[in-house]
Amino acid sequence: MSVVGFDIGNENCVISAVKQRGVDVLLNDESKRETPAVVCFGEKQRFLGSAGAASAMMHPKTMVSQVKRLIGRKFKDPDVQNELRLLPFETSEGQDGGILIQLKYLGETHRFTPLQIMAMLFAHLKYIAEANLGVSVLDCVIGIPSYFTDLQRRAYLDAAAIAGLKPLRLMHDCTATALGYGIYKTDLSNAGPTYVAFVDIGHCDTQVSIVSFEAGHMRILSHAFDCSLGGRNFDEILFSHFAAHFKEQYNIDVYSNVRACIRLRAACEKLKKVLSANAEAPLNIECLMDEKDVKGFIRREEFEKLASQLLERINIPCIKALADAGLTVEKIHAVELVGSGSRIPAITRQLASLFRREPGRTINASECVARGCALQCAMLSPVFRVRDYEVQDCIPFSIGFSSNESPISQGSDGVLFPRGQPIPSVKVLQLQRSSLFHLEAFYVNPNELPSGVSSKICCFTIGPFQSSHIERARVKVKVQLNLHGIVTVESAILIEEHVDDSITREDTHSEMSTKEAQHVTNSSEDSTTVRSKPSHASADGRPNDKATRRLEIPICENIYGAMTKAELIEAQDKELKLAQHDRTMEQTKERKNALESYVYEMRNKLFNSYRSFASDEEKEGISKSLQETEEWLYEDGEDETEGAYTSKLEDLKKLVDPVESRYKDEEARAQASSDLLKCIVDYRMSTKALPNEDRELIINECNKAEEWLREKTQQQDSLPKNIDPLLWSSAIKSRTEDLNMKYKHITHKASHPDSENKGWDQEV
Repeated sequence: MSVVGFDIGNENCVISAVKQRGVDVLLNDESKRETPAVVCFGEKQRFLGSAGAASAMMHPKTMVSQVKRLIGRKFKDPDVQNELRLLPFETSEGQDGGILIQLKYLGETHRFTPLQIMAMLFAHLKYIAEANLGVSVLDCVIGIPSYFTDLQRRAYLDAAAIAGLKPLRLMHDCTATALGYGIYKTDLSNAGPTYVAFVDIGHCDTQVSIVSFEAGHMRILSHAFDCSLGGRNFDEILFSHFAAHFKEQYNIDVYSNVRACIRLRAACEKLKKVLSANAEAPLNIECLMDEKDVKGFIRREEFEKLASQLLERINIPCIKALADAGLTVEKIHAVELVGSGSRIPAITRQLASLFRREPGRTINASECVARGCALQCAMLSPVFRVRDYEVQDCIPFSIGFSSNESPISQGSDGVLFPRGQPIPSVKVLQLQRSSLFHLEAFYVNPNELPSGVSSKICCFTIGPFQSSHIERARVKVKVQLNLHGIVTVESAILIEEHVDDSITREDTHSEMSTKEAQHVTNSSEDSTTVRSKPSHASADGRPNDKATRRLEIPICENIYGAMTKAELIEAQDKELKLAQHDRTMEQTKERKNALESYVYEMRNKLFNSYRSFASDEEKEGISKSLQETEEWLYEDGEDETEGAYTSKLEDLKKLVDPVESRYKDEEARAQASSDLLKCIVDYRMSTKALPNEDRELIINECNKAEEWLREKTQQQDSLPKNIDPLLWSSAIKSRTEDLNMKYKHITHKASHPDSENKGWDQEV
């Protein structure tokens, strides 16, 4: 069994696995450490990862990328619409308001949700991991942005489940980076916590976290983000600049051509990397559009001037993270800069100016998240023993609960889980209810969320149930903010208490005045109490004289915008069918390639190495069959089944195998003859120490074998090579084994003269 960590980036993915000697990044089929986050639908099969990126130019309108930006979002969200304008595939709105990706595949129009595309990507990464490790991969930890909402987190879990994975945790990107950084730190100060700022500038977003490190412990103090500022924004600056330049100089509009846009964006991304190490860089693209070659040139200073507004935005999440953590710049001991978009020199200067220290690059910018996720997976898995190290993360959004439109909270702001609440966390609500009721979870402050995200999370229906003592019925609801950062209702228990009338007032007063009752809201129907733990005693600490009945209440969960169980099962079945079809197509291509290779190989050998071993009639028949097969391959056999290619290959082999056997047996016959002659010489030389009788027996047997080989070889040499041999190599090997057995028998008798004497016929 193995444990792995997945970093699903907007552009690339990284897989890391824990092994006995540490944490390794796994290589894909092209021996690369990063796999493109691309799913491309060809005419007959899907192409995933590197194959998808390679097929993008052939199938630009069915190439799906940057799906991370779409998962768990609504189609009409303005930010989503801005994303979709940059993507080549067609989309529409689903019945639930989500996004549907429309693709032509196998001659039909298919509609996939971003969640289903993500599941395809997870399945491909699982395949890569299993191919590397040689074992089944199930347990994993997946890196996610800190700004992911409850719905997006659930979508990741559903996508992983469709792919056959079992996520032990969804881990924030900066938390994973901090774990990989802190668990190996041996120079932490004993005077107090060490505060480190992690700035992760990815392809599409910027995340900042302030982390407190102590020996054996790390705590996330704050998360901040700009979910629309990343490396691709700098690419887009260059793209817009050169698109306008080519419009003016070459009179071509790249926006009107999908392939031209893809090629120019790829060139601009490379240009940005060149500018990170050089003061200036050229841009040359052959036949970009309308059969025109284009050229461009830009200096780093000009690029930084064009991107000045983007550079200023880098400071905003950094300042917010410091404020939320309650720290000043002076208290930050170090700044670590990671992410695929972090290599621009101007960004380093910007952060150095803000934090008054040079950002460090002591961890791998592209692999740190996957490595941290793999470490966390090992810590959560019972398979590996990892040093004790506590990881305390927090949620970046404030979450509240309401019942029948009345807020349930611990303060006047209506928050149950405040921003910065450690995860996992549990809160216990004690409510007075007499029948079925609803609990609604929501984000309290929309300003904390990415723009366009709904504040509604989910609704929990508690019930049905009926209390027999309405005035004394309490419902204890355990609400959890779990390890994934997802809100769930863990349990609901009905508590009925039967008490004496003489102490009813005293108990009621004690319950309402206890310090554990942090907030009470009254409505016309009920009263609500939020407790950190239940009370079992009266005000003076003595047990109440009560008879208590506890009954577990059913809970029904309704996640707004999430997949139902039936939809999840349907998606799993669809993915299995698509994967099976891909495997069938791959096997068919392999058989077709094998047949094509065999035709060319045998045609070459027939008139070279096999020339002497085939009769004229055989040559003519084989040549004719090879020619017919080649013509069939490029005409009627262009698109055939695996069985058809296999059948054609077997028919050809039936014709060629006799010729091939003669050719191969000639070399094998020479080797077998050499081995037999060597045995004869060795046995003759070894007879000097044997008695005369035994020596004569061995020499006699050697002479017989030598004479047999000479006669058979002479007969074989007199025959043409293009007929089946009279003397096969297998016959010579059998004669060699026979001589070996006789030699062992004679020498055994010589060394054990008292053993039972057995004749040759009986022995052999």
